[in-house]
Amino acid sequence: MAVNEAERRAMTRALELATLGPRGVNPQVGAVILSPDGEIIAEGWHHGAGTPHAEVDALSRLSAGAAEGATAVVTLEPCNHTGRTGPCAVALIEAGVSRVVYALDDPGAVSGGGADRLRSAGVSVDAGEQSDVAHRIIDGWLTAQRLGRPHVTVKWAQSLDGRAAASDGSSQWITGPEARADVHRRRAAADAIVVGTGTLLSDNPSLTARDGEALHEHQPVPVVIGSRITPDDAAIRRHPQTPLFYDTHDLHAVLADLHARGIQSVFIEGGPTLASAFVAAGLADRVLVYIAPVLLGGDRLALTDIGVGSIDAARRLTIDQWQPLGSDLLAIAHPALTTEEGAA
Repeated sequence: MAVNEAERRAMTRALELATLGPRGVNPQVGAVILSPDGEIIAEGWHHGAGTPHAEVDALSRLSAGAAEGATAVVTLEPCNHTGRTGPCAVALIEAGVSRVVYALDDPGAVSGGGADRLRSAGVSVDAGEQSDVAHRIIDGWLTAQRLGRPHVTVKWAQSLDGRAAASDGSSQWITGPEARADVHRRRAAADAIVVGTGTLLSDNPSLTARDGEALHEHQPVPVVIGSRITPDDAAIRRHPQTPLFYDTHDLHAVLADLHARGIQSVFIEGGPTLASAFVAAGLADRVLVYIAPVLLGGDRLALTDIGVGSIDAARRLTIDQWQPLGSDLLAIAHPALTTEEGAA
């Protein structure tokens, strides 16, 4: 059965609702219940660990029997396991829902399989509606489920000829105000923001997410990687969130510890050394490159050694979007699949 227009509109609304939920160890999920004639009769979203999932939250707003023959539109496949809460697939079946439309499959080995359970109970199921939007909302959670570590975004700003700074080391500002505002919006969407001690000591960044002079409501946890001591008067020590310091260069260990703390998305703001380390380690899930129409020359490259010795070893990227920002251009990309991965 094809997804109809009422269900498409309901999914758009469910995706909006998903963003109301907190980021954390659980995914942000939204749900909308449609009457048999396509009218919205209930809405819900996941309010955080230990609270009812989005489907149950929506069903709780209906009187007994009101969901009989209804359609549930959900941003993630209804779960099929009992954790702190019961399985949503069962809740929908018991409520009498006759159809479920969802955006993304649940990748969990334990929690997945809700769609099969629904179908076995005679419920019509359709998957994949606006999956690209749903993926963007919970990409951190999906990466954590798949790889057991946070989703990593590596960002840098550069001149048109690939330099991160002028020959004297000055770099403020290569890009214009529109690009810098975009960076702050993306900082606010991350659970943590990461720099190396080199950037910390040279630039003394605050690592806050700001809208002009005002702080965004959500502030990423500041993370510092490296063995050099952070001064007591460093701006980062006045951050609204308590900073985390890692006296190590083992990026895998850092990400594992952040994952254990419930951090599912990190924004790499360090200079060329740290950005290159994450790229070289194959830990960059997304790359953001802010390109300014200026030429600097010199040897202060935006990336240093990333382990590419020949063109055959080049780290290929797939461009997701080219976005103009004032006079600058933002390239949003992710690692391209290898031939082996594409065939898997």
